[in-house]
Amino acid sequence: MTDAARAQAFIEKWGRVTINEKATAQEHFVDLCRLLGVKTPNEADPQGQFFRFEKPLTKTGGQAGFADVWYRDRFAWEYKSKNRYPDLRAAYQQLLLYKEDLDNPPVLVACDIANYEIHIAFTGYRTRVERFTNADLANISTRELLRQVFTNPEQLRPIERTDTITETVAGRFAQVAQFLEKRGVTPAEIAPFFMKVLFALFAEDIRLLPAELMSQSLKQSVRNPEQFPERARALFRAMRDGGYFGLDRVPRFNGWLFDGDDVIALSADELQFLGEAARQDWAAVEPAIFGTLFERSLDPSKRSQLGAHYTSRDDILLIIEPVLMVPLRREWASHRTAIEALREQWETQTGNARRRLQSVAEGVVLEFAERLANIKILDPACGSGNFLYVALNQLKDLEKEVWQYAGGIGLAQPELAVSPRQLFGIEKNQFAAELAQVVVWIGYLQWLKTNGFLENQPQEPILQALHNIECRDAILAVDLHGNPVEPAWPAADVIVGNPPFLGGKRLRSELGDTYLDALYELYNDRIQREADLITYWFEKARQLLADDKVQRSGFIATNSIRGGANRRVLDRIKQTGNIFMAWSDRSWVLDGAAVRVSMIGFDAGLEQEQTLNGQLVNNINSDLTASYDLTTAKRLNENLGIAYMGSIKNGAFDISLSQAQEMLKETNASQRNNSDVIVSWNNGLDITRTSREMWIIDFGVGMPEAEARQYEKPFAYVEKYVKPERANNRNPRVRDYWWLHEAPRPEMRKALQGLQRYMVTPRVAKHRLMVFLDRRVNPDCQLIVFARDDNYFFGVLHSKVHELWSLRMCTWLGVGNDPRYTPTTTFETFPFPYPPGREDQRAPAVQAIAQAAQALVAQRDLWLAGGEPTQAGQQTTDNGQLTTDNPQLTTDKPRTLTGLYNTRPDWLDLAH
Repeated sequence: MTDAARAQAFIEKWGRVTINEKATAQEHFVDLCRLLGVKTPNEADPQGQFFRFEKPLTKTGGQAGFADVWYRDRFAWEYKSKNRYPDLRAAYQQLLLYKEDLDNPPVLVACDIANYEIHIAFTGYRTRVERFTNADLANISTRELLRQVFTNPEQLRPIERTDTITETVAGRFAQVAQFLEKRGVTPAEIAPFFMKVLFALFAEDIRLLPAELMSQSLKQSVRNPEQFPERARALFRAMRDGGYFGLDRVPRFNGWLFDGDDVIALSADELQFLGEAARQDWAAVEPAIFGTLFERSLDPSKRSQLGAHYTSRDDILLIIEPVLMVPLRREWASHRTAIEALREQWETQTGNARRRLQSVAEGVVLEFAERLANIKILDPACGSGNFLYVALNQLKDLEKEVWQYAGGIGLAQPELAVSPRQLFGIEKNQFAAELAQVVVWIGYLQWLKTNGFLENQPQEPILQALHNIECRDAILAVDLHGNPVEPAWPAADVIVGNPPFLGGKRLRSELGDTYLDALYELYNDRIQREADLITYWFEKARQLLADDKVQRSGFIATNSIRGGANRRVLDRIKQTGNIFMAWSDRSWVLDGAAVRVSMIGFDAGLEQEQTLNGQLVNNINSDLTASYDLTTAKRLNENLGIAYMGSIKNGAFDISLSQAQEMLKETNASQRNNSDVIVSWNNGLDITRTSREMWIIDFGVGMPEAEARQYEKPFAYVEKYVKPERANNRNPRVRDYWWLHEAPRPEMRKALQGLQRYMVTPRVAKHRLMVFLDRRVNPDCQLIVFARDDNYFFGVLHSKVHELWSLRMCTWLGVGNDPRYTPTTTFETFPFPYPPGREDQRAPAVQAIAQAAQALVAQRDLWLAGGEPTQAGQQTTDNGQLTTDNPQLTTDKPRTLTGLYNTRPDWLDLAH
């Protein structure tokens, strides 16, 4: 018999059958297997390990149940009686409720003998639904679809991911927002209207709003745009109050999102774009990123980031899971152990004795369910609610696990009471604060739908205002008298979030003098003034933990929190509590750009298990390391007065070689030589790359203006280019003495006197490079200067020992995660084998280090000049000078020290 003939016979046989589900289900399934040419459950798996009828499971309602057919990692199949229900929704809801017990198969099939509904739901992808009848099995394509469900469901994985759908939706709204802005509509007017539209589109796709009312309003208005405002206004009123929109009954949502019925009139093109957004599967949007993308779409300053990176759900879970969920999962495991002990007892009892033990067990379940329903979570910089949504989602998942467990062992199931009311937030941006409420509600309703709890209409009003998400400043407030005060945070059990990243040097320009001075006054004895803005959130959370008002906290910070002034807040956390979880250095996304961050979970010192970078450790130091605590290293007297940051110029004092040569040729009426104030200049790029041959005008430490004017051309240049830059500087020293460098480093200059050369290292660089500079070169602030000229000192600082020390003691900067060298914490704490100033230059070890350093410099210089050093061709003369045989100079592309250390050839390794 041909496939077509078999299909026709199947259709005719099952078209005649009218008896109920139990009498027909297994025979129907076996016939289907024969039709598709696949093995039946008993043929493929006689022991029922992976493919079987009547798979036992924990079922809704408090009793054990069975899945009609189950195939591990492929599908679960639920039968209903033929034509008993108007659709297959009840069967699908049943599958949703116990899919976890079936190891979350990617395909769920609901069938009533005559009709089929296949839900293809791979994690992270939109759910694809295929519906057909027995008659459709005459088509080869329908049979092939069903055959793939049995043999290779991976082939059915949808192309479009949920994050792609979310990006598409946000992009369409961004396009309409741009059109509206060109017409003079402000973002403040656009945002509330768009939030109504997007929520209505979501509500209709999860079947809370009937008949695609929002989509149809958009579609029907394209030809007559003037009709849209009244259509939308009427729909929003119905959603606010409940009632009818045309012939369709609309449930009452509430008077928070829909309390204002202002509608923006849209053109045909704008309606067309929103119509394209409406055609997306709104039930599949990803709330963890939706808020961020929607906020970008409406903010002109952020719209360019729409196609850029964003923080994913998995990233957020790195904070939520250890800070919020780990202790709750631990508690539930303890409760389960107690319940299982009771269960062993009641299974040996009958009657009232059995019921009393079960009642005690139900009390244990209820106690934990109430714990979940009452825990309060605060994000004091909540943005558009991404962290709050993920926290709620995780709580709901655990709550469902508890609910299913209770039903599976015959106990009364607790009410599912975890809700958005447990979430608290603080956000300065009003639109973001309102959007956070929408994101949280979308996520909550989406969870109910995905997990099978939205079968019946939710209690009205469906939405409730989250007054616990407040629009205000989280770290600074003023009292009735205008004095700065520390704002109170809402009471919470757990604090999580991603506070704003703003470096200490940018605080004044970004926040303004008044705000920053008030902030400094308020936190004067707790936060160092050089610290980044994010440290204020850490300090407030630390204080709440110390005062026993919070149980745990976890934040994300730039990875520079591990050192310098920022680390002081982690020192304080260690003094009053402890860090129990940290990721010391990870990639992250901030405003669409990649950054490097640290993630830190901390408490009052109660957590016994500590993890660093995903590994169990005995202790986490305040620099987010787990070995020796080098944060306690002291500055050594022998190392003082040697290392300095180079000069800060603050202005266009730097000039090119040709400009310098021109000025050096000039004579002055005063007979002073311009070479007094025109000097060679190096910054970090001149060390890591090739020399730029830059020069600088430098009037020294405190040369009076009248004296500086005697250097005519240099002074005129500075007066023309630097003075205007300095005119509005808030610092009178910088503004009024505009011809001088802002920080000419008099101590450094004094320390360098008498030296023919000195050592430098780039302040921020991928490799910790050391080089000598001629004493006549002026070092920029991007260089750390060492007032030493001897090879022994050079050798020690360029050793692996010092490199490792510097990597532990430094701070980190930028996307490249480059180490930043600081004189105080990195150099002045470093223990030399022979302390500077006390070493005996005749000692064999000192001489050996000096000779090795000298050889390294010579080989590097040879390579930079185009030669190719070889270990065999090198020797030293009697006075220790390096010579090479046949250096084989080449003239290929410019060579740099960074390029050399990136490749690190064998001769360089041997030299080191």
